[in-house]
Amino acid sequence: MNTILNLTLAILPIAALVGLTVYSIRQSKNGISGKKILTKNLVAFMAVLVLCGTMTFAVSAADVNTASDAAAPVAEAPAEEETDEEASEQANGLGLLAAALVTGLAGVGGGIAVAAGAPAAIAATSEDPKSFGKSLIFVALGESIALYGVVISILILNRV
Repeated sequence: MNTILNLTLAILPIAALVGLTVYSIRQSKNGISGKKILTKNLVAFMAVLVLCGTMTFAVSAADVNTASDAAAPVAEAPAEEETDEEASEQANGLGLLAAALVTGLAGVGGGIAVAAGAPAAIAATSEDPKSFGKSLIFVALGESIALYGVVISILILNRV
């Protein structure tokens, strides 16, 4: 039963995002404006993100409660050791979550920077081919944001 629940919790967010994508494509074919579709997508994505985060912490809390109930009849010394192990597992999970957030947000930030800088660099190069080197620097600065995020993520993962 527990395996079915875990499988359902893993498939539910993916199915929600796929359904949202199909719904957005249908809306765009029906002539709905892009801003409305984007707003609905962002709200639904945030709802799925909050749902996944809530489920993650709820499952973690349920595991802690189950482990503490099972360890109740045992003497206090082993219960303290299990508490240290549980704290270590929670720290490990939060470290992995932090690494994922750093990488994801840095990637989004780098994408936004490159999306703004690359067209300007192409336009400047088309007007004056000698400005290619200067333009390339601005595009590379935008890409470096994502690389910094990956480096920080690696540093976090080395501590976990």
